[in-house]
Amino acid sequence: MGETISLRQRRRKLVNKMGGKALWSLERFVDKTSKVPTTPFIDPSTFPWTKMLEANWKDIRTEVDRILGSLEHVPNFQDISRDQKALTTDNNWKTFFLYGFGYKAEKNAEQCPRTVELIEQVPGMTTAFFSILKPGKHIPEHRGVYKGFIRYHMGLKVPAEKENCRIRVHDQYAHWEEGKSMMFDDTYLHEVWNDTGETRVVLFMDIIRPLYFPMNLVNLVLINMVKRTAFIQDAKKNQEAWEESYQRVTEQQ
Repeated sequence: MGETISLRQRRRKLVNKMGGKALWSLERFVDKTSKVPTTPFIDPSTFPWTKMLEANWKDIRTEVDRILGSLEHVPNFQDISRDQKALTTDNNWKTFFLYGFGYKAEKNAEQCPRTVELIEQVPGMTTAFFSILKPGKHIPEHRGVYKGFIRYHMGLKVPAEKENCRIRVHDQYAHWEEGKSMMFDDTYLHEVWNDTGETRVVLFMDIIRPLYFPMNLVNLVLINMVKRTAFIQDAKKNQEAWEESYQRVTEQQ
């Protein structure tokens, strides 16, 4: 049995590695056809909807505060996506998913109706969750899977020592501000630190990068293919199981 699991894990790693290389080989075409900058950080004002989210950030924060009240029942990132164990193995990076690669987390969404109402207005949104970093958490250097997405963060709960809660993308550093948007290309190597005694929470989204024809269609086909891989389907199953558990616990409180 152990050998079977081991073989399955090795095969999955090989498939993920091969798939990643195939996606990376297309990134030069994404660079050439992107309608927005391909720099490490991207000015949020490039996307008009960021102002809509910022104008309503306190509504989202209200829903986050309720989740933080039962944080011990919120899953770690690696509990949802087992492949994240290369980045984190402790209990200090919690994730409360609302959407994952286009799949809606229905029960979690019921807990955050206002947030879901807002994020569903974002063009090209595929993934959305609350990313919660406990004090002292460090996420090591890594890169995203594919340049066909752009990453969005909005600060919801930022430590008072905000300069000590920071992100590096390529060779540039930034820190979060409550109610303010941050956008970056996660295919640059990036790293995160929360060197404070407080918890940091951001609204984390991946949106489909706007591309010129015909690469925009190729991008959609690739994203739909990735959506059906074991990497995503396993995470979907884990998320659904955690939602059931979380709902039972919160109903008893």
